[in-house]
Amino acid sequence: MTEHQHAASASASASAPDPHLPMLTVAQAERLRGLALDHFIRQGLRPAVDGGAVVHSDGHVSPLTSLAQTCRVIAEEGWPEVVEQHFRRTEGAGQGGDSAEELLRHSCLRLLPDDALADMADGFRYARPVSEGLLAVLALDAPDTVRILSDTDVERAGAEELWAAGRANLLGEPVEYEEMDGPSGAALHSVHGDSHFVAAKALVLPELVRALTGRELPENGALVVVPTRHLLAFHPIVDGTVVNAVNELGAYALGAYQDGPGSLSPRLYWWHQGRLACLTAFDHETRSMSVVPPQELMDLMKRLRGGQSAENPENAKNPENAKAESPFTAALTRAYDACAADPDAAKLETWEAWVAAMQAGSALFEGGAEQPYADARAWLDAFFLSLVCRESERLDRLSQVPVEDLRRVTPDTDDYLFHWIGTLQHYWLRQPMDELVPKLVATMESSHPHVATRTPADFLNFVDYQPVALFHRLVTNNREAFAEVLGEALDHHERYWNKAASDPRGRVALGPLAMACFAYDGDFPVDTGSPYLPKYLLNRAWYGEFPT
Repeated sequence: MTEHQHAASASASASAPDPHLPMLTVAQAERLRGLALDHFIRQGLRPAVDGGAVVHSDGHVSPLTSLAQTCRVIAEEGWPEVVEQHFRRTEGAGQGGDSAEELLRHSCLRLLPDDALADMADGFRYARPVSEGLLAVLALDAPDTVRILSDTDVERAGAEELWAAGRANLLGEPVEYEEMDGPSGAALHSVHGDSHFVAAKALVLPELVRALTGRELPENGALVVVPTRHLLAFHPIVDGTVVNAVNELGAYALGAYQDGPGSLSPRLYWWHQGRLACLTAFDHETRSMSVVPPQELMDLMKRLRGGQSAENPENAKNPENAKAESPFTAALTRAYDACAADPDAAKLETWEAWVAAMQAGSALFEGGAEQPYADARAWLDAFFLSLVCRESERLDRLSQVPVEDLRRVTPDTDDYLFHWIGTLQHYWLRQPMDELVPKLVATMESSHPHVATRTPADFLNFVDYQPVALFHRLVTNNREAFAEVLGEALDHHERYWNKAASDPRGRVALGPLAMACFAYDGDFPVDTGSPYLPKYLLNRAWYGEFPT
C-alpha cells in the first residue's frame, strides 16, 4: 500500500462512526474523550476511559453518551466550554446535604436506563425497576442542577414520604403536548419539553392522559415509548389502528433514542393494568431488535383488527388492495416516498427509511406467522427488503417461517405465491440444487394466468412474475439474459403503475430491485441508471453505515 493509500485509509477510518459513541465519528469521539480526561486531570484526579463511553475517576463514574449527543449538534470549537460546563454541573449536583424538608419539596420521580447506576448500585438501593430497560429513581430538581438522590438522602427524608412527594411533584411538572396522525392514520400523542422529568410521566400515564386529552385512558391501555428523558409518546388502544401504531411508534422511538440528547430507551412498551410491559426483544448476537407482543396483546390486536372494518371482498382477488392493510405499510410507504425526493437514495435519510421498513417487515415474522398481517405477501416484501438491505441474519430467519403457516393465514391466494416463497427459502438456505429446480418449475407453471385465477392477470404478468423470471436467470447464471429480462421487468413496472401514478409502490420496482441486488452481489453486470432501481441501494453504498 502506498503512502497516499495509507493516508486515505486512515482518513476514512477516522470519519467512520465511533463504535462506542456512534453519534460521533471516531476522530470526534477521541477528541471528546481527551477533553473529558483533561478536565479530571486538572482536578488532580487520575481518570481512565472504560469501554469507550464512560470515564472513571477516583470512584466516580461519568457517562459520555449524553455529552456526545450534545456535542454532535454544535461546532467543535465550542466543545471545550460545553465539556467544562457539563462536568461542573454534574459535580455540583452531587454535593448532597439538603434538608428533609427541601428533599420533600423539590424531589421528583425520574426514569433512568436500567444500567445507569450499575457501577454505583450500592449507593442507590432504593431505586425501583419499572420494566425492561427502565429504572425509577428520585431526583432533586434544584435551580441549576438535577441530582439523583442517594440512599443517604432517602433515609434522611423517609422512603415512602419521598416516593409520594416525588409522584405529586411529577404530576405538576409542566410539559408541551400535541396530537397527530401517523402515516397510517393511527393517533399518536407526543409529550415533550426541556425538563428532565418528561419521560417519567409514563409512570402516571392515566393522570397524564386525563389532564392532556380530557379523556380516560382506555381499558385496553396504550402503547408507550420513552426514547429520551425529554420525550414521551403514546397511542391509546381503541381500535385496529393499534397494528400500525406498533410499527410507527417503534420506529419513532429508535430514531429519537439515537438522536438524543438524554437517550433513555429505544423499546416499545404497553401500559396495561397499572404497569409497563416491554414489547421489544433484543437479539444480542445479531445486534437487532424486534417487537414481540405477548399473547394477550396479540389476541387483542387481532380482535380489534377484525372489528375495525369489514374486509374488502376485492382483496381476495386483488393483492394490491390487500397490501394496503399490511402492518408495515406505513414504513414501506415512507421508504417509497423517500425515493420520490431522492431517486438515487443518495441521502442518509432515505437509507434510514429503507432500513426502518426492513425492520418493520421482518419483525412481523419473529414468532412465525402469528402476528396480524403476517401473511404471504408481507413475507415476500419483508424478504425483498432484507435482500436490498443485505440482512443475511434476517433472511435466515425469514427462510425458516413454515410455508404452510403462510398458506394457513393467506387461504385465498393462488398456489404460485407459496411455491415462489418455498423456492426462495430453499435457495437461501443452500439446499440441494436438484430439489430447487422442481420448486422453481412449480412456481412458473402455477403462475400461468389460466391457473392463477385469483390474481388479476395484469398484476400477475407485469408485477408478480417479473422477480421469478429474473431469479430463473440468476440461478442458471445467464448474465446476458438477466440484463435483458431486467430491462423488460422495469418496462412492465412502469406500464403497470402508470395507471395509478399516485401509488407510492410505483416509485421503486421492489421485486426487480431485490433480484438486481442479488445479481450485483454476484458480480452480474447491472445497469444502475434506472429510476426504478435506486443506485445507492443497488450498489450497497450505505451498507454498514450503522447497525441495522
